[in-house]
Amino acid sequence: MAFLDNVLEPPAYGWADHNGKLIKPTAAQIFKEFFRRLNVFRDRKNWLPFFSWIRVIILAPLFFLFLFKFFSLSLFLVFFVYSMIAMGTHGTIWHHRYCTHGAYTFKNSFWKVLTQNLTISMIPEEIYVISHHVHHARSDQPGDPYNASAGFLYCFLADVNHQPIAKNLSREDYAKAVGLMKHTGVSTNSFRAYQKWGSITNPIIAILSCMLNWAFWFTCFYLIGGFALVCTIFGAAAFWAVGVRTFNYEGHGKGQDKRKQGTDFNRKDMSINQLWPGIVAGEWHNNHHLYPKSARTGFLNYQIDFAWYYIWSLHKLRVVSSIHDSKQEFHTRFATPYRERNKNNK
Repeated sequence: MAFLDNVLEPPAYGWADHNGKLIKPTAAQIFKEFFRRLNVFRDRKNWLPFFSWIRVIILAPLFFLFLFKFFSLSLFLVFFVYSMIAMGTHGTIWHHRYCTHGAYTFKNSFWKVLTQNLTISMIPEEIYVISHHVHHARSDQPGDPYNASAGFLYCFLADVNHQPIAKNLSREDYAKAVGLMKHTGVSTNSFRAYQKWGSITNPIIAILSCMLNWAFWFTCFYLIGGFALVCTIFGAAAFWAVGVRTFNYEGHGKGQDKRKQGTDFNRKDMSINQLWPGIVAGEWHNNHHLYPKSARTGFLNYQIDFAWYYIWSLHKLRVVSSIHDSKQEFHTRFATPYRERNKNNK
C-alpha cells in the first residue's frame, strides 16, 4: 500500500488535510493546477499529460468539420457507433482489462499489438494504468485520483492533475511502477531517462507509435469514404476522449451512494452498474470493482459485454492463452444467495 500511496504526483492542493479528510479544491485551484501541469515550457516532465490533451486539440477541427460540413444521418450513425461502442469497448478491452488488470494474456505479441491498435490511439497507457491501480486501492478515499466526492472537475481533469506518476520515485519504486506496465509492451524509460522525462513511457517511441497509428487509420478511412469519413471517425475519437473523462464521476454516483440492491453487490465503495456504459462498453463498474481481474463483468442476463465477446472470441481462436472469468463465482457468492433470501422473505 505504501508504494501505491506515493506512486502518483500529488496535486498542489494535496489529497487530504491534516485530519486525513479529503481536500475538495475549488474550481480555480483545479484549473490552476491543470494549466501548470500542462506547461511543457516550464517543465518538460509535463510532456505526457500534454501529449494526451494535444491529441484532442489536433482532432477537434475534424470534429467540427464533420458537424458543420459533412454531417448526414448515415455519417452520424458511423460517428455514434465509433465513439460510443468501438472506442468505448476498446478502452475496456485494452486499457482496462488487459493493461491494468491482466484479466487475460495473449499467446504472442502480434495479437497484443493488433488489439492495442484496433482503434485510433487517444490515451497513453501509463496515465491510465498506474493511476487505476491507485484508484482500486484507495477507491472513494483521499488519494483516489478521481474521487467523485471532490466534484466533477476533480474527476474530469484528473488525467493531468492527479494521474501522472510522481517525479521523484526511488530507483526501487520506479522499478515497481515499470513492473505494472511491463506486460503492455509499452517502451519504457531507464531510471536515468525517467529522471529526465518524469515518465515511464519513452516519449520518442510514444509519439512515433501514435503517428503510425493515426497514419494507418487515416489512410484506411480515406480510401473507404474520403475526407468526410476521416473527419467523422477521427472526430468521433476526439469526442470519446473528452467524454470518457466524465465516466468515473458518474460511475461512482457523483459522490453519492446510488447503489441498488440486487444490482450493485460490491459494498466497499460507491461504484455502480450503469446501463449505458455497460451496454456500449461492457463497463459494469460495480461488478468490476467486485472482481477487478475478471475479463467479463456482464454477469447478469441483461448485462451485455462487448469487450468480453471480443476477448472470448480470441480465446476460442487460441490467440488469447489464458482468461479470468468470475461470472460463476459472482452467482455463487452474491446473485444466487440474494435471490434465495428474497424468495424466503416473500
